[in-house]
Amino acid sequence: MNTFLENQNWRYATKKFDATKKVSTEDLETIKEAIRLSSSSYGLQPYKVLIIENPDVREQLKPFSWNQSQITDASQLIVFVNETKITEESIDSYVKNMSETRSIPAENLQGYSDFMKSKLLSLSEEQTTIWTAKQTYLALANLLNAAAELKIDVTPIEGFESEKYNQILNLTEKGLNASVVATIGYRHNDDDTQHYKKVRKSTNELFINL
Repeated sequence: MNTFLENQNWRYATKKFDATKKVSTEDLETIKEAIRLSSSSYGLQPYKVLIIENPDVREQLKPFSWNQSQITDASQLIVFVNETKITEESIDSYVKNMSETRSIPAENLQGYSDFMKSKLLSLSEEQTTIWTAKQTYLALANLLNAAAELKIDVTPIEGFESEKYNQILNLTEKGLNASVVATIGYRHNDDDTQHYKKVRKSTNELFINL
């Protein structure tokens, strides 16, 4: 746990990446697996994760990301995109996966399947989009923690125009929406932010014991 806390103190929202340094394939696979293993409500994982390395695509996205240099200078640009609809088919697919993975007869999972459908299929599209977008932040947390352990820098970004991302990445027609963005790579020596002390609320301010 001490190492975990040390990593949390080491990490920060990197403002300037060293564009010459790239995340290795091995480390990227580790990060992907950490994201894949993230918790989500019902275990449904109602999102996809885009890993964008194409410089032309990133240049297109940069103006709609407040022109932040991290979009183009980081090793990879990661876009978490949430599903805007939950369908019977997606729930059935998840239950089938559960049945096969855990060697449980499908009929034994029918009650769980019916419960999920009763809760999720009745949501409006707006409610669904809000709920699925929240799930992407759980995956983002795993990315942040795994990257810190690997001493890979991450900048989580909400400062972007989701609609423009959706347009450029052809997401809307796929029933997807750009929810939150992260850039990964290695901090530049000239990034003064890495030397700033963390500013956080004190334990007494943050926690309430009941």
